Amino acid sequence: MSNPVIQTIPLGFPWQIQDPFLFAVYHLDHYPKGNGEMGPEPELLKGRNMGSDFDPTLKWRMYHGTTIPGFPYHPHRGFETITIVNKGFCDHSDSLGAAGRFGEGDVQWMTAGLGVQHSEMFPLLHDETDNPLELFQIWLNLPKANKFVEPHFKMLWHEDIPVIKEGNAQIKVIAGNYKDTLALSPAPDSWAANPKNDVAIWNILVEADTEYTLPKSNSEVTRTLYFYEGSEIFIGDRKVNSKFGIVVNPAEDITIKIGAEKAHFLLLQGKPIAEPVAKYGPFVMNTEEEIQQAMDEYRLTQFGGWPWPYPDNVHEKDRGRFALYPDGSLVEKES
Repeated sequence: MSNPVIQTIPLGFPWQIQDPFLFAVYHLDHYPKGNGEMGPEPELLKGRNMGSDFDPTLKWRMYHGTTIPGFPYHPHRGFETITIVNKGFCDHSDSLGAAGRFGEGDVQWMTAGLGVQHSEMFPLLHDETDNPLELFQIWLNLPKANKFVEPHFKMLWHEDIPVIKEGNAQIKVIAGNYKDTLALSPAPDSWAANPKNDVAIWNILVEADTEYTLPKSNSEVTRTLYFYEGSEIFIGDRKVNSKFGIVVNPAEDITIKIGAEKAHFLLLQGKPIAEPVAKYGPFVMNTEEEIQQAMDEYRLTQFGGWPWPYPDNVHEKDRGRFALYPDGSLVEKES
């Protein structure tokens, strides 16, 4: 039998990925109590590199925020962002006029397409207790044929996302099918929208001192299992510690023995797009000329401008989970 483990890679910031994915990052921040205005107390910000606070030695970071943690408005073109918020909340605002607050297991799927600006802020909603945040952001490429589609904003609410209990494992099926369980539909122009591309995003939790068998896929996909929390696992006679990505053979069922702590994984899988990739910051195209065009168009149009009062826009503190779509339709959920 062939070795199912092709390669192991340490999990840095961001994670190392494979086509059709472009970028993946894991945020785990133990944010303190809020100051009443959805940020930390001002004295806690002393000594930080405000506006560029990514220090991995700290319990929590402000990222590009200066008063509220997060990422004030910035542009994207040519790919999709998939934001999974397991703990805490994210406030979204964009140049289409769309907005939302999502968290506690919700997923936002945004197709940037021909161009959009958005902000992603992490409001500290609780003033009497801490505000932990656990979030993944994944960039999924768009093929050349879809680079200039109209931007699209979609919410996958946690109440609707399939979660499978299989023995001692729990599998949250964000994209792709897990055996006979179908995920919710992705954004319509996504590479994931065609079942032939076999895109899968699964968040997997397995209890300690048990086994889990990852079911095989087709041999044309890239497949990486990110072991982001736990102690150690064993695949055959191969020991893998946590904080490692595991590139595996997609054509084999893979039995994983879990060590002394429960194990958390994120699986990213998909058929490669296999087209040239030109990247510059928030723009992902096929050629350097297209990158220059994106920069020129952004300078001229701001991708529709910014209809919100602040670059780091957040919503009312007592607002629950909601999504306001560009057509004005509103969905509100219980928190």
